[in-house]
Amino acid sequence: MKNNSLVTIADYSKEKILYLIEMAKWFEKHPNEKILQNKIVATLFFEPSTRTRLSFETAANRLGARVIGFADPKATSSTKGESLKDTIMMVSNYADVIVMRHHLEGAARYASEVSPIPVVNAGDGANQHPSQTMLDLVSISKTQNTLENLNICLVGDLKYGRTVHSLLFAMRHFNPTFQFVAPEELRMPNEYKLFCEKYSIPYEEHVEFTPEIINNADILYMTRVQKERFSDIMEYERVKNVYILHKEMLKDSKENLRILHPLPRVNEIAYDVDSSPKAYYFQQAKNGLYARQAILCDCLGFTLDGINSNDKYRTI
Repeated sequence: MKNNSLVTIADYSKEKILYLIEMAKWFEKHPNEKILQNKIVATLFFEPSTRTRLSFETAANRLGARVIGFADPKATSSTKGESLKDTIMMVSNYADVIVMRHHLEGAARYASEVSPIPVVNAGDGANQHPSQTMLDLVSISKTQNTLENLNICLVGDLKYGRTVHSLLFAMRHFNPTFQFVAPEELRMPNEYKLFCEKYSIPYEEHVEFTPEIINNADILYMTRVQKERFSDIMEYERVKNVYILHKEMLKDSKENLRILHPLPRVNEIAYDVDSSPKAYYFQQAKNGLYARQAILCDCLGFTLDGINSNDKYRTI
């Protein structure tokens, strides 16, 4: 990782993941420390986003940083033909860290290689979404009191779902078992199954979303079918409502089961699930603020020990 960038969660060791979870939990207790009061965060969103962009900007604001950037690429010089490299190089003159979402897979890696300042990948196509994974890990840790030996069921769009791809990479350190539930058109890509096999991660693939799968899960991770990734609208129509979770389906599930979703949801979680104590997706989104505060501080070299020592927020 050049310049302490966060491009993929696969670059993080187990120790680094646990450290950032600890840091995020610290920010939950201290969300308004002005650690970044002399820093500028640039948010470059070449693809639409609500939760990710707003939570990064809120994280920066609560930390005292100033935020520049854009949420619509039509308002940038990319419409004039400016290359991604030139955009990154120009913005790096004005900011201390770049948070970027892009529709092209690999764009974040490329940006981190040309940028003289840290780059945080806020999603690159159907590839990776590491900051979402950090908030997922915080949520799992808080609800299960561990990350070890969990049965995690991933449901829905496993082909284009960058959040589930990143989660696989992160959980390799913690001896999980995965259940992949998806229609044939949206199965987990082979490269991620090969990753599981390389790291001896047990997994099973299913087309049917059965009571047995739900009842054995510790984490039920629902995903929406992403209409924007389909070139064939008829294919999308065939699979968009194939799995819908209702509250009744949870009646025999484990007490510790928690339901996660990266949001936005469409139809895959019925509204009656919201009243279940096992529904955790809105709290999960809130955890995103603390996880992203930790990511920004870490990318800029602020340590938890330094912050706790309160000696003008010592940096590494």
